[in-house]
Amino acid sequence: MTIADRWLLPDGMDEVLPPQASRMEELRRALLDLYHRWGYDQVMPPPVEFLDSLLTGTGTDLDLQTFKLTDQLTGRMMGVSADVTPQVARMDAHSMKRQGPVRLCYCTNVLRAKADQHQGGRSPVQVGVELFGHAGLEADLEILHLALASLVAAGAGEIHLALGHIGIYRSLVQAAGLATEQERALFEALELKSPGALADRVAECVSDPALAGMFMALGRLHGGPEVLDEAREAFAEAPAAVGAALDQLRALHRGVQTRHPEVEPYFDLAELRGYQYHTGMMFAAYVPGYGQALAKGGRYDDTGRAFGRARPATGFSMDLKLLATLALGEPAHDGVWAPAEGAGLDEAIAALRERGERVVQALPGQRTGPEEHRCNRRLERIDGRWEPRSL
Repeated sequence: MTIADRWLLPDGMDEVLPPQASRMEELRRALLDLYHRWGYDQVMPPPVEFLDSLLTGTGTDLDLQTFKLTDQLTGRMMGVSADVTPQVARMDAHSMKRQGPVRLCYCTNVLRAKADQHQGGRSPVQVGVELFGHAGLEADLEILHLALASLVAAGAGEIHLALGHIGIYRSLVQAAGLATEQERALFEALELKSPGALADRVAECVSDPALAGMFMALGRLHGGPEVLDEAREAFAEAPAAVGAALDQLRALHRGVQTRHPEVEPYFDLAELRGYQYHTGMMFAAYVPGYGQALAKGGRYDDTGRAFGRARPATGFSMDLKLLATLALGEPAHDGVWAPAEGAGLDEAIAALRERGERVVQALPGQRTGPEEHRCNRRLERIDGRWEPRSL
């Protein structure tokens, strides 16, 4: 190993330097304050848990993403948290056991064994909210509104909101009576977004002509709000659960447009990301210039069943590192540069810092000046008093 190699970070791991670190901390405080005003209580899950707890319920999808290690005290296998959501679900179901709706929020580091196109880096700072105990549309709307408010607070301008509902595909699969292998084949074809592959799989797996037509329609039903009208016609003979899912999507769209008319809606009825744990509506919010969703979430009911307490649940999460780049421009010069020494200087600096001012005091012999330390004022002694003056 060369000396240069000693400073290389593992792929997908990154360090946070100024000014992004300051921006992240400001945003963390702003978001947690926002969630507090909405009635969400903050929780801090542990960085590691025993695998039989961490990879239970919604956590089963995280097996390949989880770094595993042996607990030296017990000999049991532990895992480093790769996603906070299952941990918060355990807290609600097992640790807290509150009655009625429970609103929880968090902001913590997670670690992933590998990254993919949907999750970004391997060491995100995950921030998000979860609402447990209410199965109604009102809870889903609250989560959507709070996700959009989070993006606005982070400095997002043009927001595109993609909405889907996993219940549509699940209902069609159930109506067609597909075997596990057939369902997997159709799932993979829809994920590829390939009409040809989908047509081949439907021909192989679905014998009912009406249902075959619905599966084919599912692959092309994506676009603006007009997609919901087209879906009504395409699924006219579908199970009642499909119509209920479309009603929910229309109601969510109305609710978002009422409070966020500037948000551009998009519907994709064949979006199956999170298929193993989502049970209802799903969403992802995008901002131009970013190749991945800045916020994603949805409904995942009964996730606490594995912990002995099934509960309705809906929520969303974001990567604070990515979110902090939205408004990250040139670092602001807002500070007071103080000399290294002077009569009464220590008292003057302490008073400024008590008022919330950022004061950088020069060290003896220092060659750098206020500009290098992002200061736009200099502390000067005028008529026996130390006063900050603009540079």
